[in-house]
Amino acid sequence: MPTRWLVTGAGGMLGRDLQRVLAAHDETAVIAAGHTDLDITSPAQVRAAVAEADIVINAAAWTDVDGAETDEKQATAVNGDAVRLLASEAGNRLVHVSTDYVFDGSARTPYPEDTPHQPVNAYGRGKAEGERAVLANGGYVVRTAWLYGEHGRNFVRTMLDLAATRPHIDVVDDQEGPPTWSYALAEQLVALSRAAVDGRAAPGAYHGTAAGSTTWFGLAQAVFEEAGLDPARVRPTTSAAFSRPARRPAYSVLSHSRWPSTGVPPLPHWRAQLTEAMPRLLQPTPS
Repeated sequence: MPTRWLVTGAGGMLGRDLQRVLAAHDETAVIAAGHTDLDITSPAQVRAAVAEADIVINAAAWTDVDGAETDEKQATAVNGDAVRLLASEAGNRLVHVSTDYVFDGSARTPYPEDTPHQPVNAYGRGKAEGERAVLANGGYVVRTAWLYGEHGRNFVRTMLDLAATRPHIDVVDDQEGPPTWSYALAEQLVALSRAAVDGRAAPGAYHGTAAGSTTWFGLAQAVFEEAGLDPARVRPTTSAAFSRPARRPAYSVLSHSRWPSTGVPPLPHWRAQLTEAMPRLLQPTPS
């Protein structure tokens, strides 16, 4: 009998890549649920959907970091309360996607998987609440950071769009993180899910981010180089030049020490991922 998969947030950047990866692995029993298909804040809908699945990958989330500052209750309803519903129904069958924003960004060495939560904004507080529920119910948390892909809005897409209209772009050079391709993360999430089903991966927190790190400025220069453009058109600036409602962590580099025990390799270096992803990103935005 084939493994039955439930992918929530199926209409988003990561959700769409998860569907592609599952199809590439000949996984045919896949329920791809977007927000119009499944209200993850509804106990009845969650209960019914989870009952049909052997593995649940939760890629659904409130992703408006700044909007969470003024509507923390609603953001937490999705990132915290709804995740608790999924965790209570799915238990160790749940693989939940989380974020570096559960940490404060004050570190200078990669955050280990067992680092205590210390979020600095409303979005991070909601995501930390969701993580606690997943871990308490024996599930899997996969934290990612600086995610980009060919579907939807993201930093790499924005840089390519701005490159077509501006002679120069000012980009912050005082935040450090691991740019991570959503398709590569989707492959890792599917591999972890399979390892969990086979009993090869212990529940708990894992870090699904690229190896290495750079700044947003460094990433923007790399995007220009990969696109055959002059990286000197990108100019460094500081976070103070871009006032935003939500505070961002200054350091988002995460440790990958738990992957060897699962047989699933950590993700490749961020620059190798960008090189592989760029031909897709240079295509017109998919519908």
